[in-house]
Amino acid sequence: MRWNKEKLTIKEAVSIQRELASKVRLTPYEGVPSLVGGVDLSYSKKTGNFFAGLVIIAKEGEEFKVIEKVRFTGTPDFPYVPGLLSFREGPAVLELMRRVKNRPDVLFLDGQGIAHPRFLGIAAHIGVLLEIPSIGVAKSRLVGEYEEPGDEKGNFTPLMYHGKQVGAVLRTRRKKKPVFVSPGNLITVADAVRLTLDFTGRYRIPEPTRLAHLFVNRLRVEQNP
Repeated sequence: MRWNKEKLTIKEAVSIQRELASKVRLTPYEGVPSLVGGVDLSYSKKTGNFFAGLVIIAKEGEEFKVIEKVRFTGTPDFPYVPGLLSFREGPAVLELMRRVKNRPDVLFLDGQGIAHPRFLGIAAHIGVLLEIPSIGVAKSRLVGEYEEPGDEKGNFTPLMYHGKQVGAVLRTRRKKKPVFVSPGNLITVADAVRLTLDFTGRYRIPEPTRLAHLFVNRLRVEQNP
């Protein structure tokens, strides 16, 4: 897989997405994972560098326990292009997964799974490359049509795109804005919704990516005062 912008054109990136989209498998995920990972990136406005973080957690009763944190800092090799986020942030995610000692059973990413113009958002892209169950949870819609879910936590409606259900619009907190959940790989829409609810605590965002978000923002502030 080529990532460097000097070698990989936008046309080539789109072609790779279409190829990898054919390898996505939406298979049931049974049970509850022992370890769950959450990934996020934060960017410095001063330097353009990114701060990537992976947080591994376990759920003990209703509480979440942090098992491991890994970090990676660098400069993106691919420009920001809508729909091609995985080529900008994917290399950092792969590096984080190489560094982690406790491989997660399921990986949450702040972005899209198959709810994507070519059915391969960053969660699907990484899920296929690593052959790991992955879930994209985004704060806003990229593609698709939906009806607003009910106000109660756990209410959700299908997210439809080109006649296919690509995710769900899920209320994770009562009367708060919903999140957009879509499977990445080796998981179904229904299981992605179930696990998102299982790993969401008192906040709107699932705990794995919420903790990763706090982690990378802290790294950015510490290194870019």
